[in-house]
Amino acid sequence: MEGAFMQENLSLYHIFYATGRTGNISQAARELYISQPAISHAIKKLEQNLDTVLFKRNSRGVELTADGQLLYEKVKEAFSLLGEGEESILHNHSREIPRLRLGASSTLCKYVLMSYLQNYISVNPQVRINISCQSTYQTLKLLDDNKIDLGLIGRPHKLTGYHFRPLLGIQDTFVATRQYLKNQQQLFPSEPLIHTATFMMLDEDNITRQSVNSLLKENRIELSHILEVTSMDLLIQFAKIGLGIACVIREFVEDDLASGALVEVPMGFAFPVRQIGFVCRKKEEELPLLRQFFR
Repeated sequence: MEGAFMQENLSLYHIFYATGRTGNISQAARELYISQPAISHAIKKLEQNLDTVLFKRNSRGVELTADGQLLYEKVKEAFSLLGEGEESILHNHSREIPRLRLGASSTLCKYVLMSYLQNYISVNPQVRINISCQSTYQTLKLLDDNKIDLGLIGRPHKLTGYHFRPLLGIQDTFVATRQYLKNQQQLFPSEPLIHTATFMMLDEDNITRQSVNSLLKENRIELSHILEVTSMDLLIQFAKIGLGIACVIREFVEDDLASGALVEVPMGFAFPVRQIGFVCRKKEEELPLLRQFFR
């Protein structure tokens, strides 16, 4: 219970505990960095508050009386509980916040990932999400190196050792403005576009570029002028300002095709449907942080 006996605060009990544990006023004073008279004064004050004698002197220093021993055990228990409380609070403050490390290309982040993340965050507001942007193969390498937990990728031809959940099918296509194609026709009326036009494509580390390169090779098409661009967004924007013919994912330019801002450029072959989906290391799809992405 609370009362007058607790009014002096814990400092008296701290001094009492140190003195009872060491059995020596001088040693308690050294531990607490206070003077011996201050120790003696505090003990006397506590004895007055409790109306009892807590210590008796002996040849080695002081020893606890029966009342002193009773109080010592209670104070020891109290300080132990206080220590546990402090440790619990420090642990709660320092414990790791759940973290999801996610890898994807900047294109997939914009066109695919955002809608899934909005739903995930609403269900898991406590999770800290880190996103790194890189190509599909770089994302898989990060998974191998345990540097990310989840990837959003275009599925490569060979994918072993991972769990993959397809989200949607996509098709590559070449697009340009009508004006750009008209200009090419006027400038080079007898030349095919593959010899005269500027073809804008992602760099060769990108899975889209590699897939398109394979198709061009299979159909014996060699482009004379290639401009490499680092992102799908730039490809789309460059195509819309008439800089050239861009190789893009059709699903990402549907609005531009519908409005007439861009038109498709036939290449004489059909693009296959490719899959985009979430990927993780095998047998990790049921981990609490990942489960929602694989349902």
